[in-house]
Amino acid sequence: MPGAVLSAQSLYIGMEVLIAVASVMGNVMVVWAVKINKSLRDNTFCFIVSLALADIAVGALVIPLAITISIGLQTHFYSCLLVACTVLVLTQSSILALLAIAIDRYLRVKIPTRYKRVVTPRRAGLAVVICWTVAFIVGLTPMLGWNNLKRLQQNGSISSDLIITCQFENVISMDYMVYFNFFGWVLPPLLLMLVIYAEIFYVIHKQLNNKKFTTSHTDPNRYYDKELNLAKSLALVLFLFAVSWLPLHIINCITLFCPECKKPIVLIYIAILLTHGNSAVNPIIYAFRIKKFRTAFKKIWQQYFCCKDTPALEIQPSDRKEMPNAEPATPPQPPQKESLKYDPPQQQPPPPEQQQDQRTEPPQQPKEHPPLLEQNTV
Repeated sequence: MPGAVLSAQSLYIGMEVLIAVASVMGNVMVVWAVKINKSLRDNTFCFIVSLALADIAVGALVIPLAITISIGLQTHFYSCLLVACTVLVLTQSSILALLAIAIDRYLRVKIPTRYKRVVTPRRAGLAVVICWTVAFIVGLTPMLGWNNLKRLQQNGSISSDLIITCQFENVISMDYMVYFNFFGWVLPPLLLMLVIYAEIFYVIHKQLNNKKFTTSHTDPNRYYDKELNLAKSLALVLFLFAVSWLPLHIINCITLFCPECKKPIVLIYIAILLTHGNSAVNPIIYAFRIKKFRTAFKKIWQQYFCCKDTPALEIQPSDRKEMPNAEPATPPQPPQKESLKYDPPQQQPPPPEQQQDQRTEPPQQPKEHPPLLEQNTV
């Protein structure tokens, strides 16, 4: 049995290393793509960058710490607690970033003509700051006292110098994880996002099936087709996040409500790998589902890894256009500039007195055109 546990632990560590490398490289590519492709710099992709930064931190910081915890390192209680809280902060920031993305896409299809006025870059940046602030508050709550220190001291499971075997369940209270974290800050946002995406798909299909648009001068079907494709991709990101994180939270519920139930170590490793692996799959979804990301990824690969010269990414005009108004367009009026251009004041013949003066003045034409001079003096 110890040999099987050791082999499972070795496989777990190897998988964690692969996930960490893929997560860091993939999400760095996401941020890089937004930097070099100006058509990706709208409010939705601002939230996607926030999500990518959280996933980079998972690969560069959380996974190495998780490997350290799996080894059973002896650390100070609060050092281990800080490691666990770091995981909670990044998890909560990912959930809130996904919620912000869902709300942004909902506003884009619900009020397309007023979207740019309502969702400004400044408000989007403020929303990102709020998401990270709430994530830090929720994730660092155990550092304020909602932890297992008192229980360990009452059981005599910790020494006076607070040195323990660093494991997540040793420092984090399951009451906090289930009642506050899962039931308060994980499950409600997931259910809310489910309702939002259902409403998004309903609105898009309703607009695409609305026959009055087909007779208008500016048909918005193309706009809603693009919104539908992007909404499908982001809904897939949400679905994979839920599939990746729910098993671990279900295990936490079992730990709280059924303390005597045994949990196989292999099952726990699989649940942890799913949570970390979620940080590596989002760039893959972007590459296969969103054309702008796919084009930017190809440019980065060819130019910076294969050292090939590639043309600069151009912004397509349709990428910056808002959804045209649903009302039928009025016939275009001729531009005012054209009327000014083609209706100049006609030169009237000068009065007789001015003609007399012109005749008496010496001609200003060059000497090499005598025929014209003769014609003018007739």
